[in-house]
Amino acid sequence: MTGVLADHQISQMITDGGIAACTPIEPGQVQPASLDLRLGSRAYRVRASFLPGQGNTVTDRLSDLTMHEISLEGGAVLEKGCVYVVPLMERLRLPQGMTAAASAKSSTGRLDLMTRVITDQGVEFDRVQDGYDGPLYAEICPQSFSVVAQPGQTLTQIIFRQGRTMLSDDELRAVHARTPIVSDTPVISDGLGFSVDLRPKTGDLVGYRAKRHTGVINLAKLGHYDPADYWEEMRTTKGRIILDPGAFYILVSREAISIPPDCAAEMAPYLAMVGEFRVHYAGFFDPGFGFAEAGGAGSRGVLEVRCHDAPFVLEHGQVVGRLIYERMASAPKTLYGAALASNYQGQGLKLSKHFRS
Repeated sequence: MTGVLADHQISQMITDGGIAACTPIEPGQVQPASLDLRLGSRAYRVRASFLPGQGNTVTDRLSDLTMHEISLEGGAVLEKGCVYVVPLMERLRLPQGMTAAASAKSSTGRLDLMTRVITDQGVEFDRVQDGYDGPLYAEICPQSFSVVAQPGQTLTQIIFRQGRTMLSDDELRAVHARTPIVSDTPVISDGLGFSVDLRPKTGDLVGYRAKRHTGVINLAKLGHYDPADYWEEMRTTKGRIILDPGAFYILVSREAISIPPDCAAEMAPYLAMVGEFRVHYAGFFDPGFGFAEAGGAGSRGVLEVRCHDAPFVLEHGQVVGRLIYERMASAPKTLYGAALASNYQGQGLKLSKHFRS
């Protein structure tokens, strides 16, 4: 078996004890190619972000770095600019030859809620080593908005990889020839390149910029908040905008993207050569995203963009990132889309599900 595990294979891991939890895992946590991870009941406010490193557990490092402990029961505020570590309800016992990778969920990334998974003896964020047996923790750092979090909420997701999963460029071209993966002529070089849309077909709204001084966002409230209280609209008729240092933006890809049922995809990390900004928070795309047969025709990729040290002019059609396609170990029983009540199937420019349309 080689590839990214599908939903029924993840369910089998749960049955076999490879994935366990202090509270029974709910069926809705299992996605077509990933598992949603739940926050536990306690959060630790720490002085700084950290990686445990070889020979160290997360608990060891928390004993050195914890400022105070917070109960999440009933909801607790995680303040903007602070770093928290929350033990997750799930733990892993991976077989030899299997690794795992975590990423923030789409709604988490769109809130600029930096969330990364760490493990005992971990030397990388969001990566679980071959054969890992131990607990999982979420490092949470709200960047733009303070949030109210509580136990059981899912801010992160995890996929499981067996063997070599990444498609070569030639393999990706063959997939596109069989089942188109992008609306335009594909730009394939170490994955599928995608660009930013700053010339919408109708109107002049191209994105949103997070306001600096806002109220908190309760993660349990969906479709609740007025976007105008938290976001400034970005409008242009010139096909370009200037990104401000330190600001956070929600933009959208020019291309419509499709993930066929036999593939999954991950957004590649920011590359410095692209410019003085980062386009990467929520990284996984499940099989069926943007797939016409799953009701996703025309789905764009929403871009979570943070500008770095210098103002930067972003032009319409500028390539800003890549999608790395991976083969599935098996076809999932359910595709991303209407059958799962997926929030972002068929999306264009869209804020997180916490805001009113």
